[in-house]
Amino acid sequence: VQLQASGGGLVQAGGSLRLSCAASGLTFSSYVMGWFRQTPGKEREFVAGIDRFGGSTYYVDSVKGRFTISRDNAKNTVYLQMSSLKTEDTAVYYCAADRWATAQAMGVMRLDYWGQGTQVTVSS
Repeated sequence: VQLQASGGGLVQAGGSLRLSCAASGLTFSSYVMGWFRQTPGKEREFVAGIDRFGGSTYYVDSVKGRFTISRDNAKNTVYLQMSSLKTEDTAVYYCAADRWATAQAMGVMRLDYWGQGTQVTVSS
């Protein structure tokens, strides 16, 4: 199984980025998908989750109204559209997949698969 995250970069505060996570080696539509982020010296933070067919999503309070998680099961890809970015959004962003989680519970469960991270840097 591979989860390949991409789309990170450097953006000014107030700007937007879209992260993508392409999955292979698994039946994508059978997995709940999520995005997490981590900064040096801090614990990994759950950002957003989406259920198997996109009908249910969950966001941490700090990104509600600014981030949107979505998925395209035909392309085996999950996205994180990030808008109105703040300097505190700077982190390495990781995607994850789990067969049994719910979109909300991903933040408190041990998950099946993780991708490599993609760096997002928001400058002031």
